[in-house]
Amino acid sequence: MRQALFDMLWHAPWGGRGVVEDQPVLDAFAGTGALGLEALSRGAASACFIEQDRAALAALRANIAACREEGRSQVLAVDATRPPRASAACTLLFLDPPYGKELVPRALAALGSAGWVAPAALICAEVGREEAPELPGFERLAERVHGAARILVLRAPG
Repeated sequence: MRQALFDMLWHAPWGGRGVVEDQPVLDAFAGTGALGLEALSRGAASACFIEQDRAALAALRANIAACREEGRSQVLAVDATRPPRASAACTLLFLDPPYGKELVPRALAALGSAGWVAPAALICAEVGREEAPELPGFERLAERVHGAARILVLRAPG
């Protein structure tokens, strides 16, 4: 699924290398950090990872170290629906919360209020196949179903 997402980001009419390269990225509900680390490997300027699960945090930190990306990575052990104030807005955001909890709308509202979402930022959100989150103000650029997951690509107001 990660490859399909990055292929879409790279080749879609609204995408391209500039979506990732030299851009600040946020990976919320980061888990092992696969999406943020993939963005770094493709030239992102930096990645901030938000994750609150202790086991996932340990794996995330180990993966960042294994990829030697400590210098371009920041890990915040917080709830993505209650983030701290951002030091800088991100132009590309990944959200991969647990399915079935309607976390994407809550997280996007909180991240926006805390300054994490740059104007016209791209947001890639993974939700359960049957979920259809209400996201007023966000333009839906693409939607793909892969197995049990639905990938939404959105553009923030801007």
